[in-house]
Amino acid sequence: MFAVEYTYSREDADARLAARPDHRSWLSGLVSTGVVVSAGAFADGTGALILVAADKIGDVDALRKLLADDPFATGGFIHGVQIREWSPVLGALSD
Repeated sequence: MFAVEYTYSREDADARLAARPDHRSWLSGLVSTGVVVSAGAFADGTGALILVAADKIGDVDALRKLLADDPFATGGFIHGVQIREWSPVLGALSD
């Protein structure tokens, strides 16, 4: 699995809010195909976490290419992206 962390700026919060329906629609499509396992914003509004099924996306380069299509990315609302391989060993996502 890949854990993707987005970093947002508070300065463009209003514009990002306007783009949120397109962003969520994009994510929903990825959830329906099993590429995205879960996604959500941090409560303080500074970013978000997206969990991606590695077996559905392939490698980090393919993931970066996919993330470039996110409406938040095309709108310039993502100020940082960190991608880490993650191996859940306990709990609901460990299956």
